[in-house]
Amino acid sequence: MTTEGHFGADSPTEDLTGVPGRGAWNGSEDTSVYPTMVFEGPQPEVRQRRRIPARLLIMAWVALLMAAVLILVNVVTWSALTTRNAERVDGALTQEIGEFQEFAAIGVDPGTGEPFTDVSTLVRVHLERQYPDEAEILFGWVEGTTTAGGGAGGAPGGAETPAGRIRQGQEPPFDLSADPEAVTAILEDPNARGTADTPAGPVQWEKIRVLAPGGEGASGWFVIGYFTEADEDTVTSTMQTIALVSLIGLLVASTAAWWVAGRILAPVRLIRQTAAYITEEDLTRRIDVSGRDDIAALAEQFNSMLDRLEGAFTSQRRFVDDAGHELRTPITIVRGHLELMGDDPEERREVVRLVTDELDRMARIVEDLLLLAKSQQPDFLRPEEVSLAELTSDIDAKVRRLGDRDWRLESVAEGVSRLDPQRVTQAVVQLAANAVRHTAPGSTLRVGSTLSGSDVLFWVTDEGPGIPAEEHGRIFERFSRGGGAARGDRGAGLGLAIVRAIAETHHGRVDLRSAPGAGSTFTLVIPTTAGKEHV
Repeated sequence: MTTEGHFGADSPTEDLTGVPGRGAWNGSEDTSVYPTMVFEGPQPEVRQRRRIPARLLIMAWVALLMAAVLILVNVVTWSALTTRNAERVDGALTQEIGEFQEFAAIGVDPGTGEPFTDVSTLVRVHLERQYPDEAEILFGWVEGTTTAGGGAGGAPGGAETPAGRIRQGQEPPFDLSADPEAVTAILEDPNARGTADTPAGPVQWEKIRVLAPGGEGASGWFVIGYFTEADEDTVTSTMQTIALVSLIGLLVASTAAWWVAGRILAPVRLIRQTAAYITEEDLTRRIDVSGRDDIAALAEQFNSMLDRLEGAFTSQRRFVDDAGHELRTPITIVRGHLELMGDDPEERREVVRLVTDELDRMARIVEDLLLLAKSQQPDFLRPEEVSLAELTSDIDAKVRRLGDRDWRLESVAEGVSRLDPQRVTQAVVQLAANAVRHTAPGSTLRVGSTLSGSDVLFWVTDEGPGIPAEEHGRIFERFSRGGGAARGDRGAGLGLAIVRAIAETHHGRVDLRSAPGAGSTFTLVIPTTAGKEHV
């Protein structure tokens, strides 16, 4: 881009200093013409932002949600399994201690029916009647030595009862009672429950103090231990299986989400591809709609939008072509007269008159084109509550000035309607002007208004040549003239198009009843509530 103030002979920017009237702004002698900025070389391409495909986003969100759910399931399952193991161990310890307390409270040897006289016999007899679980160990420990008298449960003949451990039952994972250090640690622990480490894994234990029957003799301990390593291994194995299944499920769910998202988004991709191929010159491509879901509804709306765009571009192209043709004629006429104009004053006055007439016609065409363009805007109408009788009287007074005709007011509607009085007047006056243009002086022209159901009708009837049925629709198009147009009619063919635009913006219509040789009746039909949407 060049912005220098001085240019060489090869500069692509035109030097304006030598052109009269262009070297400085006419309104100020101190204002200079700024040099034109010229872009040189190809314009840089706008970098497009990298976009993440919607299919990938959907799959990622599904996978993330699935992973969160599976993690939660794994955590809850692990918590439930460990809690259940802890409850099972606690129940086993409590049950064994309770059974021993109940047995000791009875204090009678079931085999002999005699009361126990020493701790060793009590513990031994109880252990003989127990069937511990594979992960349990039951043993007793007697402190010191005692001499028990003969009798049931005691050492026969008053022999000494040896101190130390008493264990019965099947072989446990590890004989905790045979490990003096472990036994000492358990018995000297101030707590009734605890955990000890063994070669077979951790063991949870509970102990209870056993006093000698009758308060005489050596005391002891009853200990129950539960090895938890097997249960922990079961929990670990179960969690590994669940984690593996969760991982496989996550992969399957992600794959399924990718496939389903692809199926769902296929119409969206087709819409994007169709939009990429659509140009102003080719709006004929459409999307095949299948299904009844939201995507199908989107495709239908997209096709409807393309229909509207195609119609709008077609109308615009035709409008531009017609406008160019209509404006080209007066421009050619003006240029031709100006090029051939001589020095004779009379000839100059005639040329000026003709040029002025053509320029006026061009101005009318431009005004009509602007009016038609504005009719598509929401502020085209300014509706208000209008007395139909007063509006009809005003229209009748205005159309009588259009020409020397036998004007007759046939009917006047009574009541109030919401509409734009200026636009309605403009439309009816336009219809009356067309009637004047296609009738002879002195012809009868009838105007009027009436209420018909929920519509208000304004009409203009003439005694002109009439309009063939095949032209009834065409004459309302832009730049269209009926086959019966009067000789010398230089209208642009926009009048009836403006009338139709005014009627349609009121959500109404224009009806035509005509036949060759029978005159014509144009009726403006407007709903009485037409202006509510434009408030």
